[in-house]
Amino acid sequence: MALTKEVKYDKIEVVGEYKAVQCREATIVKEDGVELSRSYHRHVLQPDMDISGETQEVQDICNAVWTDEVKQAWTAF
Repeated sequence: MALTKEVKYDKIEVVGEYKAVQCREATIVKEDGVELSRSYHRHVLQPDMDISGETQEVQDICNAVWTDEVKQAWTAF
């Protein structure tokens, strides 16, 4: 009986006028390759936030959608 735990982003969405990036992280517990449970944690990133602690994939998405115009609009908001 081998239990494994896998944590990964299973959904990354860009939403709204100010391009908020929503990240959903799934924690999956498996026994001998068969999924026993799955739970989720979600957090939202805004253009003025520090993203240095995020995965490279999330950083790349943020950098692609957070143009100077978006950042200025968010600051003005």
